[in-house]
Amino acid sequence: MMWTVFVAGALSWPLAAQQEVKSVERRILEIEHARAHEQIPSLEIYGGWRIQIREVDPRVRRLTVRAIGRMERPELATMALGTFRNSTDARVRQEAANALGQLNAVVNYSELIAAEQNGVVRGELYTSAGRVTPAITGSEELLRTGLSDATAEGRTGAARGLEWLLRSTRGMKAAPATIDALKAAFRANTSEIPRQLILLALNQQAAGDSATYALALRDTSAQVRRMAVAGSRQWIADPSPMVRYQALRTANNCQRAQEALSDASGMVQLAAIDLMGDRKCEAQPLIALFNQPQGWPVRAHAVVALAKINPTPEVRLMVKELANTPAWQARVYAATAARIVGDTHIVAKLALNAEPNVVIEAMTTPADAIRALSSNHSGLLFAAATKLKGSPALAGAMPQIFAALDRVTKTGRATTRDERTALLARVGEAGDAATIEKLRPYLSDVDAAIAKQAATIISQKTGKTVEPITTKLATVPLPTQSFLDGLVGATATITMKGLGVITLELLMDEAPVTAAKFAELADKGKYDGLTFHRIVPNFVIQGGSPGADEYDGITEQFMKEEVGIPSHLRGTLGISTRGHDTGDGQIFINLIDNYRLDHQYTVFARITSGMDIVDKVLEGDVMQSVKIIRKR
Repeated sequence: MMWTVFVAGALSWPLAAQQEVKSVERRILEIEHARAHEQIPSLEIYGGWRIQIREVDPRVRRLTVRAIGRMERPELATMALGTFRNSTDARVRQEAANALGQLNAVVNYSELIAAEQNGVVRGELYTSAGRVTPAITGSEELLRTGLSDATAEGRTGAARGLEWLLRSTRGMKAAPATIDALKAAFRANTSEIPRQLILLALNQQAAGDSATYALALRDTSAQVRRMAVAGSRQWIADPSPMVRYQALRTANNCQRAQEALSDASGMVQLAAIDLMGDRKCEAQPLIALFNQPQGWPVRAHAVVALAKINPTPEVRLMVKELANTPAWQARVYAATAARIVGDTHIVAKLALNAEPNVVIEAMTTPADAIRALSSNHSGLLFAAATKLKGSPALAGAMPQIFAALDRVTKTGRATTRDERTALLARVGEAGDAATIEKLRPYLSDVDAAIAKQAATIISQKTGKTVEPITTKLATVPLPTQSFLDGLVGATATITMKGLGVITLELLMDEAPVTAAKFAELADKGKYDGLTFHRIVPNFVIQGGSPGADEYDGITEQFMKEEVGIPSHLRGTLGISTRGHDTGDGQIFINLIDNYRLDHQYTVFARITSGMDIVDKVLEGDVMQSVKIIRKR
């Protein structure tokens, strides 16, 4: 069969040709989304390897090689390499270079870089060369040389690759020449991203010097200054909250903590309170803070800190007061404080609380855990099953464990894997012959991981090898093409209750399926009223869980990763996971440039306004509404 794929953008395209290209793009996306390894011959056709194509559309070829990379099968490297060598389009070569890294391809990167004229593409090659594990012989020298590339893009890519290499190679000690090259490159490059990458590499090696850090501390970029503070281990006053937070952690003393109790940034203020507790500083400033009109986060953190410092009768009364706070998040902290001061009465009372996350923190006895098995909250079920590990009460709790397992399984939600895995582990630990037989239906579970675990337990308990019936997760259907087309150029708004509006652009070209799922959930109002439950300063804020925890997701089926070239820069949005291809609709926003998340988590959106709002978000803050604004 002779295929003809036309050049994108040609004004003379007949309608049939345009439809053909659109159909091909759709098919590529379907194969990528399904991780359909058996359909790789089709990708070979679309990419132009197996047939003579009159004119290969660069976009089709780029999408094809991206799909090959996302398969993450090293044996496909020859296809990515073939695309790289045979394409005249720089964007196609860049995507092919990234695919080589995603495939962990061992190729002659030095030769490819030497022959490549485009700085952006060279930068991608340098990055991929540093990503290969185990490290390729000569990669450190190659990347060191790349720090002097003729283009800024090439130098940035080399810095990115070198940082990755030094971080991911356990125990690697960089050569003195590499350290010298990094310092020289820092002086020569004044842009924010390469300077960050260079400092990350130097800090990882504990190889920064006073001259480099002095220069970095004067940088106009707060992110560069933050890394300089982390590496030099010195405190500085700074207008940026992210730098002040890092400086406070670096100082790690009571004086700086007490000074920061009045910081304008909630993130810094809470960190100061926590530090005072950890260092057992003077209690009076925290008592005064608790007694002032404050939101629950300040009071909750103060009580936990005071419990660590000295559990006086006054502090115990504060714990009791906090345990009766309307905000359930505050009661979680009350449970923590009560455990620290040894108030078993409050702990026992909170273990009966109606809010699952409070129960998780207050759970101390097997009876608490067994009672919690009646919950439908994923996080609480996971905690209860984990709490029962090794417990003398475990064997007697088999009826409750199976009831929970059956109840959750009947929902048909693959995203309940974590709690079901924990429950199955307890069956494997203490189940007898009769209970083991109850596992046989799980051999055909919707989740291949659950089916495999059930097969392993049955095999171990019976001494006879049993194979799972389900071996692969069912592929969730793609959004319709009209739905995807309608999101081209779309934006989104997240209205934070009491704070303001955050505006995003959806990256439909880079992560179309993820962005579409986010839009679908937003259209249905699934995010409205949910919170940001996880706040990690100088890292991410995470939210969008109906259960306000790590385990309760919005989606019933797992979302596939769409990792690629976009970096997890400050203000980008990703999908949280608990393992590869396990997204459940929860989102996170990067508070800093998180290079360590690159090529592992999907980037599906970018904030265009409202980052100042993001910086104010604290635990429990509510997404009042999430809306999609379409251009058409």
